[in-house]
Amino acid sequence: MFAHSQVEPVGHPLPMLTDSSLFEWTKLSLRADAVFMLAIAVCLGIGIAAGHPAAGLIAASGAMTVGLGAKQNIDDSRLRPMIFVAMGIAFSTFAGMVAGHTRFSLVLAAALWGFGYGLLASRPAGYFWVGQQCVIYLLVGSAFPFSPREAAIRAGLMLAGGAVQIVCTSVLLRLLGEMRRDLLDLARYVRTEELLLRAAVAQTTSDVREGRFGSNDLPYALRVAMTLAVSTFIYTQMPFQSGYWIPMTALLVLKPGLTDTVNRAIARTLGTMLGAILASFWLAQIVHPSLTVLAVCTLLCIWLAYGTLNVNYALFSVFLTGYIVFLLSLAGISGMEIAKHRALCTAIGGALALAVRITMIHHRLRRPRVEHTADAA
Repeated sequence: MFAHSQVEPVGHPLPMLTDSSLFEWTKLSLRADAVFMLAIAVCLGIGIAAGHPAAGLIAASGAMTVGLGAKQNIDDSRLRPMIFVAMGIAFSTFAGMVAGHTRFSLVLAAALWGFGYGLLASRPAGYFWVGQQCVIYLLVGSAFPFSPREAAIRAGLMLAGGAVQIVCTSVLLRLLGEMRRDLLDLARYVRTEELLLRAAVAQTTSDVREGRFGSNDLPYALRVAMTLAVSTFIYTQMPFQSGYWIPMTALLVLKPGLTDTVNRAIARTLGTMLGAILASFWLAQIVHPSLTVLAVCTLLCIWLAYGTLNVNYALFSVFLTGYIVFLLSLAGISGMEIAKHRALCTAIGGALALAVRITMIHHRLRRPRVEHTADAA
């Protein structure tokens, strides 16, 4: 579900398979990532103990994503991405739940969020990652359309889980001073981002009027917006709730370059299918697993996903799929059905992103020929 950056090694014989075949075990970080498990365990434990495992699931999801923010960096701070993403995914969850009531509003919101995310492509990686998570949680939230009041409660649980993760991480890594500083600087960052957003909108408007599409992030932003609009429309036609994996996968695998898009699509599809098979097999062997067993399996899978994020993207996708299956099983949703639907939607989303990328390249290569023919005539 989450961003992964890996430098392609020079001379790799199959550049389109590096995310699937290259394993950089020196980047395994299981010991360091154990720090982030505490907040997730606290959220799940409180939810189960209180008799509301679904609430614990929502909070744990926020804690998990915010923990991944510690692997990013904004202005030499590990906590700023965590703070920004905690607020961003809470707001996006609320927006997705409200927009999910109608197909038109959801498709429009997905395209808008995707366009904004695409414009962040040239910003530092930390900002780009935060934008990606906001789009993801908009899509996830859309699968659970609620009233504004109920959506606000669930968004609040998400924010609470993120806050628990920020506090736990700051205490365990001795970053309390940095957390205090980053929180005090929050208002300044908000004002700065508002000014940058206005400048980006003005620049984009000017580029569109003058027909300049190759000198900035506009082509990629339009590509993401179009892909999300189409894939979200397809998702709304699906007979099952987890169809949001189609636009989510399309978002995650669609990259500015064709090779990167194919690379990510293959790794994401292979990893998801293998993870779905393994999780389904495990659930089939154990009849009526207890909430405690499911919680332990959830924590184990996300810990392994954290640790392998920078090792191999396909392997990361295996453990991430297991985490999703076990997490939703805590809420009483059939793990077998989750696994099958997730694998199907991942394949559709990956194929759609690849088709969009190839279509755009074909159009770009064909345009000079058409213009040349017109000039000759």
